[in-house]
Amino acid sequence: MKQLFSLLLLGIAIFTFAFSKPALAADSANGAKLFSANCAACHAGGKNLVQANKTLKKEALEQYGMYSAEAIIAQVTNGKNAMPAFKGRLNSSQIEDVAAYVLEQADKGW
Repeated sequence: MKQLFSLLLLGIAIFTFAFSKPALAADSANGAKLFSANCAACHAGGKNLVQANKTLKKEALEQYGMYSAEAIIAQVTNGKNAMPAFKGRLNSSQIEDVAAYVLEQADKGW
């Protein structure tokens, strides 16, 4: 019985770690400062002054496949269309912080 229980617990642990997303150790408070200094000129209040329909609101992020830290990190790092790349201006940790802030604000409704 103990062996069966141990196997069951092991199976649950393996399933949990194999299928869960790793959490980013991002600092959204730092992300807020970085956003204000680097992004707010075009994205104040979650808006988009260049392409009005592509806001940072949760609904728009979901619609355009951008509602994940990975997608936001890629966009900020590499840029796309009118948005410049911030790879040379911000390091990867800072970009993760910005992504955490954007997702946090999107969830709050900006």
